[in-house]
Amino acid sequence: MWRKDNKLGRMGRYIRRKKHTFARKIRRKMTENEVLSIQKEVVDVCRLVYDPEIPVNIYDLGLIYAIDVEDGGHVHIKMTLTAPSCPEGDFLMEDLRMKVEGLREVSSCEVELVFEPEWNQDMMTEEAKLELGLL
Repeated sequence: MWRKDNKLGRMGRYIRRKKHTFARKIRRKMTENEVLSIQKEVVDVCRLVYDPEIPVNIYDLGLIYAIDVEDGGHVHIKMTLTAPSCPEGDFLMEDLRMKVEGLREVSSCEVELVFEPEWNQDMMTEEAKLELGLL
């Protein structure tokens, strides 16, 4: 599929647009197994995103509050930060969004930053606590 590129003065040039073949085929209501499969893949991707200041992934840190998969392959993720003033918040959100959108079954991803409930160390997994020496 080709589209005209109007960005940065490149009018008249045509570029190839990335196709999400699986996600475009899903026009019907997704089954529970399909939703669970996509959620599992999103969790696996979340485990690849690390907070640059802490050597633990954002899923094990407990920063991911919800992963919702809608029909058509749209993923909505609610996450928080360890502190509201975290300087790496934008980087974490964009890194997560890009990696999730890279999944074959996902057509789009929205990452929402929430601060309720407030994050605390009890939200971390046992593995994360061991990694950080808290146990």
